[in-house]
Amino acid sequence: MSDRQAIFWAVLLLVIAAGLAAWWLKPPAPPAPAAEAPPPAAESPPPAGPRFPLPEDDGEPRPALEPLPALDDSDEYFRMELAELFGGEAVAIAVSDALIERLVATVDNLPRQRVAERVRPVESLATPFVAASGETSGEYVLGEDNYRRYDTLVDQFVAADLDRLVELYRRYYPLFQKAYVGLGYPQGYFNDRLVEVIDHLLQTPEIDAPLSLVRPHVLYQFSDPQLEALSGGQKLLLRMGPANRARVLEKLDAFRARVAAGADTR
Repeated sequence: MSDRQAIFWAVLLLVIAAGLAAWWLKPPAPPAPAAEAPPPAAESPPPAGPRFPLPEDDGEPRPALEPLPALDDSDEYFRMELAELFGGEAVAIAVSDALIERLVATVDNLPRQRVAERVRPVESLATPFVAASGETSGEYVLGEDNYRRYDTLVDQFVAADLDRLVELYRRYYPLFQKAYVGLGYPQGYFNDRLVEVIDHLLQTPEIDAPLSLVRPHVLYQFSDPQLEALSGGQKLLLRMGPANRARVLEKLDAFRARVAAGADTR
């Protein structure tokens, strides 16, 4: 190898070595900036309050009342108050345990397709369900014989003094509210739900003709699919008959006006 070639290869090796050294010894590149984390989502504001606030007491002087019992101990006290308001016969069919909880659960269930038997606050009526045979095989008719089953209860409900009914509701409302929260509505208000349910019941169709039924299995059903698709509460009102239904709804409408005063959005 000539001297020139040796010098050339020496220079080339030095250049390569210098390049490798520069690559190995250079400071590490700064890490890429992390994506900026989005600001934490704002928490949902707490409910502004009930849609239908229970009106304040009218300020009229009233006798001193005993403090409310605990919800778990309220059955006996509440039954006595109901007996004074509606009469003993109406209260005789009320369940003896978890009465307020069952009442609240039933109200909540009324707009649904079925009202669960296990939460009903009253026992079955003493008189059996009555359906007469229709003109065709497999058809039944719901008429006056069945409507009369409800006469006594409807009479007592309609005759109850509205002022006392509202006062009883207002007095026990903290227990109604506690029972409603216990159903799984920690941010809900029972009075809101009650007003919504009354509004739903007030939309029950007005049908005066005898109702046609079928019995595909053990239970009867309305032969009209549109009636069968109604909620459990609306079908109960239909089973009471036109006269009883109208009287119950009139009382409910008057009660609604008293517990949702100044908030009528219908």
